[in-house]
Amino acid sequence: MDVSAIGAVTGATESAARARPEGAARGAGGFAGLLGDLLQDASQASAASDRLVESLAKGEPTDIHDVMIAMTEADLSFRLVVEVRNRLIDAYQEIQRMPM
Repeated sequence: MDVSAIGAVTGATESAARARPEGAARGAGGFAGLLGDLLQDASQASAASDRLVESLAKGEPTDIHDVMIAMTEADLSFRLVVEVRNRLIDAYQEIQRMPM
């Protein structure tokens, strides 16, 4: 069996990680930074959705598809934040149940 192909896959993965410097910068703060970025992204999606809904309600020329996509993105971002919170609470409770 030739294992040199494994090295090629690993090299491709490393070069792909180097090609995305914004991904490295986003996770630079560790887990707390990642959570902060998640909350910020959810907040921005919600604000964008609110702006589009408001412009649609005012009668401004707004594509209904863009409004629906923005609302769906905001909903999914919020659900992701809630699910991460739920998982963190479950993990904390599990740690609390561990015998010392």
